Amino acid sequence: MNLLYTYLLIINAVGFLFMMADKRKATKNQWRIPERVIILTAAFGGSIGTILGMYAFRHKTKNLNFSLGLPVVAILQIAIALVLYWIKK
Repeated sequence: MNLLYTYLLIINAVGFLFMMADKRKATKNQWRIPERVIILTAAFGGSIGTILGMYAFRHKTKNLNFSLGLPVVAILQIAIALVLYWIKK
């Protein structure tokens, strides 16, 4: 279980840092992190960190794939985690 918590901590930190880095790159007109990379990071467990980064840096908040899609992914991930927790009990 500790490995799972470590993984989730790291993947959420990566999602948060991706949003920070992409915002910085956007303001400097530099090469950006592809949206699919950010979305995949969220899909593989980093949705909470990515959402926090999105609002902390005010980045991609008007993009519906992010403003609507990421919360849906987060809700699904939380629901799956709760179901797995209850099944384990």
